[in-house]
Parts: sequence; C-alpha cells; structure tokens
Amino acid sequence: MDEAALHDSWVNAWRALGVASPSEALLDELLAAHCEAHRAYHTLQHLGECLALLHARRDRPAKHPAEVALALWFHDAVYDVHRQDNEERSAEWARRVMLESGIAPDAADRVHALIMATRHDARPEDADAQLLVDIDLAILGATPERFAEYERQIRIEYLHVPADVFEAKRREILAGFLARDPLYLTGPMRARFEEAARANLSRAIKR
Repeated sequence: MDEAALHDSWVNAWRALGVASPSEALLDELLAAHCEAHRAYHTLQHLGECLALLHARRDRPAKHPAEVALALWFHDAVYDVHRQDNEERSAEWARRVMLESGIAPDAADRVHALIMATRHDARPEDADAQLLVDIDLAILGATPERFAEYERQIRIEYLHVPADVFEAKRREILAGFLARDPLYLTGPMRARFEEAARANLSRAIKR
C-alpha cells in the first residue's frame, strides 16, 4: 500500500466514524513510529499489508469496519521489544485520540479492545476482533518467500537475543500457532491462508 492509499485509509476511517480526521501531525507521528530504526517487521509494510486485506474484504465485512481500520492503524503504534505492554500503550493512545476527536466512548472502548486482542493470548469471541486477529496473522499464510522475509525481519528486531535462545523461543511461539485448530477464526481467511500457514509453520519449526 503506497503513501496515498495509506492516507486515504486514514481519512476514510475517521470520516466513516462521523468526525474529521485529526491533524496531519498525528498521521505523520504514526507513520514515523512505523519507521523507527529498531523495527524490521512492524513497519509500514506490515501496516499496509493489513489495511489492504481489510479494504479488500467483500465476502464478510466487519461489523464496524472503520473501528477495525483504526485498530489496525494503532495496533503496533508503540513497539519496543524490551517491553511487555506495547499493545496496552498502543490501545490507550488510540482511545485517547478517539475521545479527543469527539468519538463516542463505546466506539473508543471497542477499538481499545480490538488492539488488545492482537496480544494473541486468547481467542476472541467478537467477530470484529476475530477478523482483526486473522488479518494480523495473515503473514503466517503468506508465500514461502514473504514468510521467510518475515522470519528474517523478526530476527533483526531481536538481534540483542542470543541466537540459541531466540531460536528456541521462536520455535515455541510458532508451534503454539500451529497447535491452534483452526488457526484462522473467520471462514474466508481460513480458506485463503490456513493451508499455507500450516506449511510455513511446519517448515520453520523443523529447520
């Protein structure tokens, strides 16, 4: 997704919620956050891939598509590999901005909950959260080439971790995803990505 498409996604999400988009300074701040030097995977590439998947949905649209879009915009807004509260800080940032922009508290709370779902520590029941989580995990079902690039990008973000420690923990994480049955919670995403994701995960765990 190029810069113009990202801008349109941002503006359209706010417009769909009935308010003007916040200042360009906020958008610039979010874009800059995704370009921080310590990021390799959690970048504009990942954000663009996620938003493109959401905007391409025609078979099962989200109940609150603009809220899902904003949740995607903010879900990696704060990313520090040395901290465990990135999702919480990102969710709080999103809620604060939404409330300051005049959006109803219940909508801001839903976006907060959506972002927290990307911790991937529980399988959500809410349909929009299921879609959001599936989109965030779509990379697992990418082409073998893109999945390999993703794995390299994650390693770069954790270069401070010794290789043997990283590899053991990474296998544990990937095995956890492989053990989920199904991995994807929404039918269309399952049909599109499940088989490829299982092949990618199995190959990565065995290497």
